[in-house]
Amino acid sequence: MTTLTTRIGVLVLGLALLPAVGRAQNSQTPNSQTPNGNGTRTTGSTAVPADYRLAPGDKLRVEVYKDAQLSQSLQVRPDGKVTLPLIGDIVATDLTPIQLRDRIASSLKEYVTNPVVTVIVVEASPVLVYVMGEVNQPGSIPMRGQMTVLQALAQAGGFREFANTKDIRILRRASANSKTVETIRFNYNEAVKGNLAPLFLSPGDMVVVP
Repeated sequence: MTTLTTRIGVLVLGLALLPAVGRAQNSQTPNSQTPNGNGTRTTGSTAVPADYRLAPGDKLRVEVYKDAQLSQSLQVRPDGKVTLPLIGDIVATDLTPIQLRDRIASSLKEYVTNPVVTVIVVEASPVLVYVMGEVNQPGSIPMRGQMTVLQALAQAGGFREFANTKDIRILRRASANSKTVETIRFNYNEAVKGNLAPLFLSPGDMVVVP
């Protein structure tokens, strides 16, 4: 009887400990960078593809091996740059994390012998397009995968009464830092009739409804 009572006590104790063990396992290395086999690296809750291009608002961790003072947590500023000790401002937008790593390492060679640099995307900023003008809900719209002009207009709540739906314009920059803006014309009336191929938006596009 004593042996049976002891076994029951051990079993009850083991069951009571299971939730604590589960919490401990779930809390391990929440911010580790892990390759997942498809060219994507996961950092914390963020997964970015290997060819991901940095954009304003992205939060980064720059690690310089064996140099805590040069290692920094940074956010890409609206002007597309980040600031690091010794080298100052450096353009980050439109670069992949690997390209930025190489630029930082090259700039540090003047001050550090054979610098080893790692750039990690801690948190990617949401990719946005903008719908302006004669729509019911003008403003920014998050892009989740591919998005057509028709989809963006629908998310903007449709048109106001006097909107010119035959002469919608999509303003597109060649890159985040480019001053060159391409204007693409879009006829909503023809698109809804099926006479036009779907026009897909690019990150940062501005759809203007006159």
